[in-house]
Amino acid sequence: MATTGDTMQQPSGHEQNADQIAYWNGPSGQRWADRHAVQEKLLGPIADVLIARAAPRPGERVIDVGCGSGATTLAFAKAVAPDGLALGLDVSEPMLAQARALAPKGLPLDFVLADATVHPFEPASFDLLASRFGVMFFADPIASFANLRRALKPTGRLAFACWRDPKENPWMMAPLMAVYKHVPKMPPVGPEEPGPFAFASEERVMRILKGAGFVDVAMEPHNLPMDIAIGSGLDAAVDGALQIGPASRALQGHPPETYEAAKVSVREMLEPFLKGQSVTLQGAIWIVTAKVA
Repeated sequence: MATTGDTMQQPSGHEQNADQIAYWNGPSGQRWADRHAVQEKLLGPIADVLIARAAPRPGERVIDVGCGSGATTLAFAKAVAPDGLALGLDVSEPMLAQARALAPKGLPLDFVLADATVHPFEPASFDLLASRFGVMFFADPIASFANLRRALKPTGRLAFACWRDPKENPWMMAPLMAVYKHVPKMPPVGPEEPGPFAFASEERVMRILKGAGFVDVAMEPHNLPMDIAIGSGLDAAVDGALQIGPASRALQGHPPETYEAAKVSVREMLEPFLKGQSVTLQGAIWIVTAKVA
């Protein structure tokens, strides 16, 4: 099942997911892979909340969708060891290369380069479907979740984390507003289009999961402080905001002088939030749970 011999190839996938597959295998995917250690410090507390709610048990088999560089897959593998399995699934070869390189020997885990919308999972063979921010990018989410549901046993369950509304996540949006002083606003993303906030709507998530055959869908809001400096000071916070996320995307294709001017504005915006070596703004997520029908 593993694709450890693959080298910088893109998975075949659902044709409507082609843009996302290209994005996560291009420079953006490589930036995420290069920053995996820093990003994990930032997002690690969210993984803790998710895993506590998912409650993986020894001997269970887990699918970790959009596993990225594998930190969550590793955590699930530790929880289900020694007789279970944590399967990390992602479309990004740069990030999976990191995952394979970082995975310790002796844990029951595997990684596969694949599109979850069409991947031929063994039917009724997994106990838990989980994800930290890996399920908001499906072009046809009902079809994607229906395919994933078929991989779950009749007793299977689902637990994933997704972002709530942009206005509730100033840690991402405040730097973007500072950048917009220097560049045109990006085209608005439609409510049904893939993206970081595609699952912000409680009504939409309920509709998707019920349409894919899940029952007992529940959504629990969690607010978390996000230290975008990772304890490394204001310069690290500014660099992080401009390398990953909406502010980074808004600056793509603009000349160096625009980048430098935007950097000054982002620094000015973040400076009031500096306390010690931390720059903390609010993050807001849903923890979504459901069961197989």
